[in-house]
Amino acid sequence: MGFPDELLKPIWHAFTALDTDNRGKVSKSQLKVLSYNLCTVMKIPHDPVALEEHFKDDDKGPLSNQGYMPYLSRFILDKVQDDFDVVEFNKMCWTLCYKKNICTRNLLISDETAFKVWCIFNFLSEDQYPLVIVAEEIEYFLCKLSEAMGCGWSEENFQGYNLQQNTKKNCLTAWELIELVGMGYFRQSMNRQILSMGINEVYQELILDVLKQGYMMKKGHKRKNWTERWFVLRPKSLSYYIGEDLVENKGDITLDQNCCVESLPDRDGKKCLFIIKCTDKSFEISASDKKKKHEWIQAIQTCIQMLRLGLSSPHRESRRRRRELRQRQQSGEVDLVERMKQLQTANESKQRQLEIMREKMEEAAAKAALEGQRREKTQLDLQDRYRLDLEREKMARQQMEEEVAQKSNELEQYLQRVRELEEMYHQLEEALDDERQAKQDEETMRKLQARLLEEEASKRAELEQIHFQQQRALSETETRNQELVAERLDKERDLQAAMLQLERLERERQGAMVQYEEVSRKLERAAKKTKTWKDKVAKHEGLVGLIQPGHKTPQKITNWGPASFTDAELEIRKKAWQERKNQGAQAQ
Repeated sequence: MGFPDELLKPIWHAFTALDTDNRGKVSKSQLKVLSYNLCTVMKIPHDPVALEEHFKDDDKGPLSNQGYMPYLSRFILDKVQDDFDVVEFNKMCWTLCYKKNICTRNLLISDETAFKVWCIFNFLSEDQYPLVIVAEEIEYFLCKLSEAMGCGWSEENFQGYNLQQNTKKNCLTAWELIELVGMGYFRQSMNRQILSMGINEVYQELILDVLKQGYMMKKGHKRKNWTERWFVLRPKSLSYYIGEDLVENKGDITLDQNCCVESLPDRDGKKCLFIIKCTDKSFEISASDKKKKHEWIQAIQTCIQMLRLGLSSPHRESRRRRRELRQRQQSGEVDLVERMKQLQTANESKQRQLEIMREKMEEAAAKAALEGQRREKTQLDLQDRYRLDLEREKMARQQMEEEVAQKSNELEQYLQRVRELEEMYHQLEEALDDERQAKQDEETMRKLQARLLEEEASKRAELEQIHFQQQRALSETETRNQELVAERLDKERDLQAAMLQLERLERERQGAMVQYEEVSRKLERAAKKTKTWKDKVAKHEGLVGLIQPGHKTPQKITNWGPASFTDAELEIRKKAWQERKNQGAQAQ
């Protein structure tokens, strides 16, 4: 059922509420008001002239619903867009119809909660008018309501409820469903607050397409901080708000077939992380525990998969499958009824045939009785005739017995001859089989000998080839051995020459060691003489004195050792030493 068809159900409730005398007709003035309200709520421009033109032939009397439906489809529903508030539309239709049909003061639920049950009825009801909800959909709704209330569903509690006027049809109207839920017939000791909360949760899932909701932490895109938000998952979007009241929307994550959701490892002190990757950006979210993280990931993946398959929300697909199953069951029941009718017709025809056969059997029995009487009369006549025939047959039988005995002897002889021939035949067959087997064995042996000869020839050729290869390998080995012997002799000669050279080098090394020791002794004597000469020179020139701290400049090395005086002092000492040297030379 398409989107305009879903809008027909609330409009049907409003139309029937305007039908005060239950004749299925509403006056034109009421239809004008209803049409104007519908156009206002659904944001469609109202055209009052179209209504007048549509009903110009029926200006005085009331208008039928058959006449209003074509106008509704042509001028209102065909122009509907998705930009209007469906909840407001449902509340307008609810306001027109609920006071006439039910008194909510006697119920455990408020008017707002009864309105939500009414919306759920419109969603789950069949696409036939007047609108009713079948037992399977009632059980589905009550089962979801029990789960939302946190209590298990028991079908026994539902079986005790009386379905009132529609018991035989096994279905309920919208007002009977509100009474069933509002009076708590399906469960004992019902709490009003829990009941209202459960109905609200089912209403959000089925009517508002809220698949899952709850608190989670979301990472910001600019500040990169984590903030707690109330998330609401719908088939095509994931919205997040400041709180559960859904007053302030902080953003929406649009889901499409290109989106994906992945689990993330724990980091930055956050656990149970997952990411939603969209075309333009990604969103990092942290759940409260692993179970909720898995539930959120699975729910989002289900939405993305259904968008890829071009399907609507899960509960709408579930409703469609349930309806298709009911249709198949109904068609199966119709086929079963038709088959039962055919079987009943065939049974009736069989009964008629059996009745005819019984009458024929009675007639045949009467005829058989008459025939029996006639046979009794003729039987006596036949007995005398049979007696004479028996005597003649007795004599003939004796003759036949004698002939049979003779024939038996002949037959026994003939059978003995046949057995002998069969035995000879079997022996002949065995001899032929033996001859045939011998020929086969001879042929097999001949083939085996031929194969062995061939193999022997091939082996002889292989052995000759191997012998030739061995001869060639032996010649090559002898040549190689001669080369190795010559090479070994050359290496021995080289080794002897090297040994002689090594002995000569050893003798040279020993002579060099002797020369080195002699040179070392000469150097030691020269060093002693040099030290004695330096001491005499230093004492003669008066250079031996106290060592005083020198300059911080790099230390200088002179003929007298490390200098402990300045450059100027060194120059003076050089000049004095040169003068004394010159004077000594002149004196000599």
